[in-house]
Amino acid sequence: MADSLLVDRRANVLVMTINRPEVRNALDDEVSVRIAAAMDELDSDPELRVGVLVGAGRVFSSGMDLKAFGEGRVPVVVGRGLAGFAERPPEKPLIAAIEGYAVAGGWEVAMACDLGVAGRDARFGLPEVKRGLIASGGGLIHLPRRIPYAQAAELALTGALIEAPRALELGLLNRVVEPGGALAAALELAEEIAANAPLATAASKKVLKFAAKEFEAGAWDRQVAVRDEISASEDAKEGALAFVEKREPVWRAL
Repeated sequence: MADSLLVDRRANVLVMTINRPEVRNALDDEVSVRIAAAMDELDSDPELRVGVLVGAGRVFSSGMDLKAFGEGRVPVVVGRGLAGFAERPPEKPLIAAIEGYAVAGGWEVAMACDLGVAGRDARFGLPEVKRGLIASGGGLIHLPRRIPYAQAAELALTGALIEAPRALELGLLNRVVEPGGALAAALELAEEIAANAPLATAASKKVLKFAAKEFEAGAWDRQVAVRDEISASEDAKEGALAFVEKREPVWRAL
């Protein structure tokens, strides 16, 4: 069986590739533990300056593996969140290199990164409401901090997809490049960052995150009760089952 996460050191940049293309790089418990370990490597190795997260093949990530979820396995590492870092990101800068789709947890993971580069035809969305769930991996916390509330509400409540140029326009991406060029562009950006003083770079990220911390303080804890109630609902089970069975869900809750 292929490794679910490939880790490649390129000079002082750590490239982490979610390697589950057969399921559109869906996130399960195993890959999340591996990502957490890679983030620890990034922070602990003084030779590494920047991390880049990318998906194998033509998709960044389709989010939570709903088949695994139906089996009771979730892509969350306790104390660290979705994909092993969404709630507790690394101290060093992290760039998402996005091709194809970054949806549901896949987009939440991308938003947990500090910067984002995407192919022009990449698409983004939080369709959890269409599956009887909420975007509890950070999407509902990051969106209203990054973009105007009305825009965040539309994305979260409709579950609609947007394309990379629109995401760039909203301020959710740093660069949009030709399809297939996201990783190369992310590595260029990583090299720009890595050329700077490492202590100053890490300290700058620390202050940037601290500046937003007041907004986020308590949000993760308050979200838990809402998430747990929804995740245990009949609608959540129906949403996952309908996805696996490739049919429209039949909602039961009023």
